[in-house]
This record gives sequence, structure tokens and C-alpha cells, in this order.
Amino acid sequence: MASVRVTGTNHTSFTVRDIDRAIALFRDGLGFELQSKGPRDPVAIQAITGVAGGDVTIAFLQGPGHRVELVEYHAPADRRASAPRPCDHGFAHLALDVADMDAALAVAAEHDLGLLGAVYVIDQGPNAGRRVAYFRDDNGLTLEFLEAKA
Repeated sequence: MASVRVTGTNHTSFTVRDIDRAIALFRDGLGFELQSKGPRDPVAIQAITGVAGGDVTIAFLQGPGHRVELVEYHAPADRRASAPRPCDHGFAHLALDVADMDAALAVAAEHDLGLLGAVYVIDQGPNAGRRVAYFRDDNGLTLEFLEAKA
């Protein structure tokens, strides 16, 4: 059986409708540092992703211990939105540890992140005692905030 030795995690990527709005959430709301933003060669994008006519702008933001890539496609014209539920195959989210859930809730409100369920206190497992909440915006981002244990 083949295997590969993973040497690290490079980034988590989200394809978004409005890259500037997504940058504002990560930079202004969550304190990530914008490292770069710019267009990419459509020929390279097609070769890498298999998306014919893919015309994109890509931004990288660095957070504590992790980098996020944001991708806005300008073409092809037939792109569409998806909003899988947490139970649907293909669902993905980024879980972030936060020092203060109340502050995270305020940031979520400022950046139009809708609460998917409720703010919940975990009662078992490695995160027992932590408050947790899932959020999604109409830009295609799903985030989970986990509050540090008191």
C-alpha cells in the first residue's frame, strides 16, 4: 500500500463570491494578516483545478498557526453557489479557537455570519466545558468558534 509522509499543513482554501468581504472578515474581524492578493494565470488555474476558463483572484491571510487562501472566480460564467449542511457529503468548515465567545459573536454579527444552530456548551470529550458555535455567511464560508476553557 502506498503512503506519503506529510510534513505540514500549507493552507485551508475557500472559494468565495466576494473576496474583499471575506478578507475583511479574516483581517478586520479575526486578526489575520493579509499576505497577498492578486490575479492568477487562467492557463495555470485550468491546469491545476481542471476548471476550463477559470479566471481568479486569490488572497492569502496568515492567522495564528494557520494560513487561509481565499479564491474568487470571475469566470467561467456557469459557476454556482453551494451551501451544504454539516450532514451533507462535501461539507467543510474551519474551526478556530477563540479566547472569548461573546467577542466572537459580536464579530460574527458585524460580518453577517449567521448562526447555524446554537451556542452550545460541550458536555463530553476533549472539548468538554467549551462553548462552541457554527456560523455561515452568504459568501460561502462556514466557521466554527470554540471558546477557550474557563
